[in-house]
Amino acid sequence: MRIETIEVGPAAGISLTEEQLSFRETAQRFATDMLAPCSKDFASQGGISLEIRRRMGDLGLIAMELPERFGGLGVSHVTSGVVTEAVAEGDLSVSYIQLLASLCGTIIARHASEDIAASLLPRLCRGETAVALALTEPKGGSDAAALRLRAVKDGDAYILDGEKTSISMADQADYAVVFARTGTEAERAHGITAFLVDLHAEGVTRTRFTDLGQHAIGRGSLFFDKVVVPATHRLGDEGTGFVQVMQGFDFSRALIGLQCLSLARISLAETWRYVAEREAFGKPLSANQGVTFPLAEAETHVEAARLLCYRTLALKDAHVPHTREAAMCKWLGPKLAFEVVQQCLLLHGHSGWSVELPFEQRLRDVLGFQIGDGTAQIMKMIIAREHLKTT
Repeated sequence: MRIETIEVGPAAGISLTEEQLSFRETAQRFATDMLAPCSKDFASQGGISLEIRRRMGDLGLIAMELPERFGGLGVSHVTSGVVTEAVAEGDLSVSYIQLLASLCGTIIARHASEDIAASLLPRLCRGETAVALALTEPKGGSDAAALRLRAVKDGDAYILDGEKTSISMADQADYAVVFARTGTEAERAHGITAFLVDLHAEGVTRTRFTDLGQHAIGRGSLFFDKVVVPATHRLGDEGTGFVQVMQGFDFSRALIGLQCLSLARISLAETWRYVAEREAFGKPLSANQGVTFPLAEAETHVEAARLLCYRTLALKDAHVPHTREAAMCKWLGPKLAFEVVQQCLLLHGHSGWSVELPFEQRLRDVLGFQIGDGTAQIMKMIIAREHLKTT
């Protein structure tokens, strides 16, 4: 189902250009025609087909903010948010293709050699390949700087040994941006280096988890057993990997907020329509304030959170620090979306409890984002830290 376009107005200091509106129209049409009718099939199949990824690429809907020389369109980060939000209307997991490509693509574009970036990134933007982000480890989730996977220099290569876990697209990606320890554990974040690793290389094995939601993306572990990575595939200098990914999160966390809020918005649109048409006790459900007031409150909260996400992306485009705002997007968006979708499910009564309606899948899909890419507790710690810097 397609919902009405809601402009990002002056309250956020943003107005959408004709180009951005055109991108949104293209992405919404793709979501309506190719994603929404097949969303349950994607989940049951446990993957996103190469055909869908290539179609996204053909439409210019993957990592479009990357420079044109690397296959992108050189558009703003706000435009990337517009596209991510619109694609999520059709399927949250498919919109994660765009998010991962933007996050990993930006790291590669900034820190890989020109030759490697020019070879890989155009294929990423065309949907021909996928790159995972491999940061989390069994003993290093929220405490990401505690990672233990080792990368030892051996001539003109590095040897990687260790495990990454809770990796989105672990069994679908062709490459991964892997964060490994090149320094001592005492160096914490300063001893971490990023590498671009071919996941088809000898010594790499993968597993897939059975999760509650986001089945089309999937999650699993990556095992590295003496995997040889050419030194040319190191991303940036030794010891700079942690900073790279943290800077990337300031972008992706705003996108995650928009992804989740998109499901809340489309659920609200469906529910407003339902309560206006459904009758009980001789009148529409919408005649009852007990029905409409929760929806009105949800509309208010969702719109406020959505504008926060776009403001964060606008700050990034303006090269203004936005770590605090990105953390706000990340903890608030998924939590609010879950609560709103739950309310919409309840207002549909017994039919809302059925798997025939989309609410149960939406609930499961957005819930995972309250954990992945930073929990609410970690986000609140970041917000507090950023405030205390100025006191």
